[in-house]
Amino acid sequence: MKSWNRMQDAVAVVLGVFAALSPMWLDTTDRAMWSLVVLGVLVALSGLAHMARPDMTMADYAMGVFGVLMFISPWVMNFDALRGASWTAWVVGVLTVVVAVSAMPVMSARMHHGGHGGVAAH
Repeated sequence: MKSWNRMQDAVAVVLGVFAALSPMWLDTTDRAMWSLVVLGVLVALSGLAHMARPDMTMADYAMGVFGVLMFISPWVMNFDALRGASWTAWVVGVLTVVVAVSAMPVMSARMHHGGHGGVAAH
């Protein structure tokens, strides 16, 4: 189970770095740029924090919150008209939430041990 979480943490770091650096090749406004940079850095840091301390489950929950914030940022920060920046936020946000949920202790225990309705139950 630990190697699975390590892979998820690495994916979170890559997603965060991608989002944080994406304003370098995307057309953005100041709001779009700062949303992608700040939320990208927070996603990457939550992945790194979980790598450093795998028992720190708050990093998974924080990562999920950052993913949701990333997903809604184009509407909240009013850059949904910028297709590249908004699609980056939406895709990275959804993938971050998926990674965070799959790394949560209860979900990963069910998925990997086949317990009561998990993915591996059959």
